[in-house]
Amino acid sequence: MIKIWSMKKDEESAKKKKPKTSPAQLRVQKDLTELELPKTMKTDFPDPADVLNFTLTIDPDEGMYKSGSFKFTFNINSNYPHEPPKVKCTQKIYHPNIDLEGNVCLNILREDWKPVLNLNSVMVGLQYLFLEPNPGDPLNKEAADELRRDRSAFTTSVKRSLAGGSISE
Repeated sequence: MIKIWSMKKDEESAKKKKPKTSPAQLRVQKDLTELELPKTMKTDFPDPADVLNFTLTIDPDEGMYKSGSFKFTFNINSNYPHEPPKVKCTQKIYHPNIDLEGNVCLNILREDWKPVLNLNSVMVGLQYLFLEPNPGDPLNKEAADELRRDRSAFTTSVKRSLAGGSISE
């Protein structure tokens, strides 16, 4: 009888040690298994046990950002999918929808977020920003103004920035 009692205690302590999987983790795992990323995008998990924090690298193969490689950090809180992931660009980029601190202006990361959206939606949205920057909803107003005024001058500024040059002349 005492042996059964101690086995039951051991079982209970084993259950306490194993962390519970949160609803956000379950949803992120589901989103990740459904991902079908193109060859221009790849994810990286610095800590494979932590699916709520990872990076996405986008290497555009067309458009004015073609020669660049852009890394974004994804930080997903416990309220996902009811709240969007926090996404930041890790390097400085001359883009109307990404400011110099790496904040990203993408409508589905703010007011248009809905729980039915998933990580794939966000990643496709980020990729689209490199194909068609949106000067109508800017974080970097200088870049947006230049894009609206003179698209070819904007393209030249982007190419200069990608080569490591300064934007301001």
